[in-house]
Amino acid sequence: MSKGARRWALEAERYRRDGFLSPVRIIGHGEAADHRRKLERAEAAAGNLHYQAKVHTILRSPLQLATHPRALDVVEALLGPNILVWNVTYIIKEPRTPAHVSWHQDLTYWGLDGEDQVSMWLALSPANETSGCMRLVPGSHREGRRGHRLTGDEANVLFQGQTVDGVDESAAELCPLQPGEASFHHGWTLHASLPNRSDDRRIGLNVQYLAPRMRQVKHSRDTALLARGVDEFGHFEHDIPATEDLHPDALARHRELNRLYQETVGRGP
Repeated sequence: MSKGARRWALEAERYRRDGFLSPVRIIGHGEAADHRRKLERAEAAAGNLHYQAKVHTILRSPLQLATHPRALDVVEALLGPNILVWNVTYIIKEPRTPAHVSWHQDLTYWGLDGEDQVSMWLALSPANETSGCMRLVPGSHREGRRGHRLTGDEANVLFQGQTVDGVDESAAELCPLQPGEASFHHGWTLHASLPNRSDDRRIGLNVQYLAPRMRQVKHSRDTALLARGVDEFGHFEHDIPATEDLHPDALARHRELNRLYQETVGRGP
């Protein structure tokens, strides 16, 4: 285990108990503002980037954040020294809009064959109760997979509107984050978020990390990026990290990667 990861050993025990860690400072406020500016420049050039998969293959900023040593130190303490980045996506709630996220568990529709996975949600703007920060149910990951139903709610950020009914919301904890702070949660931890009632965009970068022993069972075309350590399994094809922003070849590859991701998560359990 790396020196940086050893600092998180005690926090890893809390993660195993609660199913999440928050808040964790990854970058400073000024750096977060700079990464926000880079996102918004990319939006001006390329259009909507909300919930686009694999943005680390077309933009350097999300690649830098997903592979930031402080983030990888936390993930190493939780998953071990070998780390794949499976997906990186911006999740953006525009101000004064009804967009929300229903109660769900991340691993339900991803087609992965285990639970050696952790999600990072890194704030690039204030995420608080007013702007619709995440709510999580401590310890819910220990109950395993819950039944989900699909909905046609167009305001639900999730592709299929997948929802877990009967969640005890009185047990949920708010997860407010300042720009540059992150939360890390387990793939079975129940979580949700309410609409953004603030006057600013609520911008988060969501990163999915896997241990290389994980495998995609829905098809054989899935991709990932080795971020730390070694991959002795080779279960995934290799993502090509962005070396410049919005290169035409990368954009062409990204269109296929994004289509494949939506097909994967939309195939049901």
